[in-house]
Amino acid sequence: MKYNILVTGGAGYLGSILVPELLKLGHKVTVLDTFIFGQNALLDCCAEENFDVVRGDARDEDILKNVMKKADYIIPLAALVGAPLCSRDKIGTVTTNRDAVASVAKLASREQRIMYPCTNSGYGVGQKGIYCTEETPLNPISLYGKAKVDAEKVLLDRGNAISLRLATVFGMAPRMRIDLLVNDFTYRAVKDRFVVVFEGHFKRNYIHIRDVARGFIHAMNNFDAMKNEPYNMGLSDANLSKLELCGKIKEQVPDFVYLEAPIGEDPDKRDYIVSNEKIERTGFRPVHSLDMGIRELIKGYRMITNSRYSNV
Repeated sequence: MKYNILVTGGAGYLGSILVPELLKLGHKVTVLDTFIFGQNALLDCCAEENFDVVRGDARDEDILKNVMKKADYIIPLAALVGAPLCSRDKIGTVTTNRDAVASVAKLASREQRIMYPCTNSGYGVGQKGIYCTEETPLNPISLYGKAKVDAEKVLLDRGNAISLRLATVFGMAPRMRIDLLVNDFTYRAVKDRFVVVFEGHFKRNYIHIRDVARGFIHAMNNFDAMKNEPYNMGLSDANLSKLELCGKIKEQVPDFVYLEAPIGEDPDKRDYIVSNEKIERTGFRPVHSLDMGIRELIKGYRMITNSRYSNV
């Protein structure tokens, strides 16, 4: 089946990988994005007859009504992502990450299907040695996590929706984000050769960005069997602490030095391990390992540098 798919925030990190994959499968894709970061990640898609793009804000219900009319599937990616950005713009975080998604739920017809990227940071601080499952009570500690969890509840209460609780995403993308943990630490290893780690024992789970795109396509292909449920999506062999992650990077960048700071705090306090068994039972398996992602990032960082405000 070929579908009409609306992706809000489709020019961002996830969208820059997902949208081309959906087009390759023959779907018609409309992207709604503010292009606030000046990104040009989807320029290659403009030659595709099945691609359309609307410059606008996902919080504007008049625009939403118009672009949602023909959609079979809606994928609300538009969000302010990460604890530091969300702390800096609290109003934007709530209105984009929660309220705009609630607008999608309100405006969608009963037949329209929604696939949502939540975050497993909603688990907050887990219990040592105990895996967080989809039945684990949610306890988000950042504004980002709280807004995403609230939006997930709205969609699952509405029905005809799937929520993918994403692990920390890594990997190269046309709209690159260097601030994500694996991407950031690998960048520091390649460019600086060292990093100072705060609260290095804190654990979390990881997933490659191309596996996230595969996960959305898997959910679309199995929607009736998976609908109205949340699913953790990450690498089951990558529930790692920050120090363990640094060790994995050092295997590929031998002169990388990492030190744990005796004082100081990470603004993102999440600390948990996650079970991905539920989505694996539906037939989904990631195909990109953490080691593959680190190799990919090392190659990418030979091409790009984040030197906008430096002298060299």
